[in-house]
Amino acid sequence: MDKRNGFTLVELLVVIAIIALLMAILIPALNRAREGGKRAACLSNCKQLVLSWGLYADDNDDKIANGNTSLDGNPAGGFNKDDDCWVYWPGWSATEAERIKGVKDGLLFEYCPNIKLYQCPTGIRGEVVTYAIVDAMNGYDAIPGAGQIIKKRTQIRESGKRAVFLDEGRLSPASWTVWYDQEKWWDQITARHGDGTNFSFVDGHSEYWKWKDPRTLEVALMDYDTWQSSGRFGPLASSPGNEDLHKVQRAVWGKLGY
Repeated sequence: MDKRNGFTLVELLVVIAIIALLMAILIPALNRAREGGKRAACLSNCKQLVLSWGLYADDNDDKIANGNTSLDGNPAGGFNKDDDCWVYWPGWSATEAERIKGVKDGLLFEYCPNIKLYQCPTGIRGEVVTYAIVDAMNGYDAIPGAGQIIKKRTQIRESGKRAVFLDEGRLSPASWTVWYDQEKWWDQITARHGDGTNFSFVDGHSEYWKWKDPRTLEVALMDYDTWQSSGRFGPLASSPGNEDLHKVQRAVWGKLGY
């Protein structure tokens, strides 16, 4: 009698169904683990950058690096031209090589000479720098109600609460701006690594902040060009009672100005 070893059609379908079920369970878990790894790498980048920022201040009588990325000025004025920039913005159409040169020519490259540390692992392809220094830390001072711009580290109180770097998403020709005296966003906030953003602080630590208000995610997910042209002037920029916004404003300015 010819006895054959093998699966019946029903058995094969059962095996396929089990594999599909396992894949459905494992793939989201693997994606979360992968995203968690990218978040950890991004946090480490933020920490390395703020440590290099501190080393620069150590070597310059506590003067902190210019938080802007351009010395060319702007029709609205207000750029801090007291010294060179922490990195340079080479323009929207710049090549990757020009973007890398902008980092190497900056004030902090001597203290953080690894190009990979300037970009979040989930950053835009070809964008060499995704982190920004906030306005208050020797940055852009033209936005109305911006409050005091800090020039020296000795001016900073509660160093564990004052942000220096955040993951902006892409480099821009200034520092990262948020209103001081109004409940409004100005520059777009990012949502990475599970709908949040990484920050680093004056005392050298870094933190991941997960957004809680759905309006914050609407700002983060808006098309970049739309936000730049009209979104920041529209109703979504105003966010009364948004604790995410309040938390960011306190980290940038040290207090709310309203």
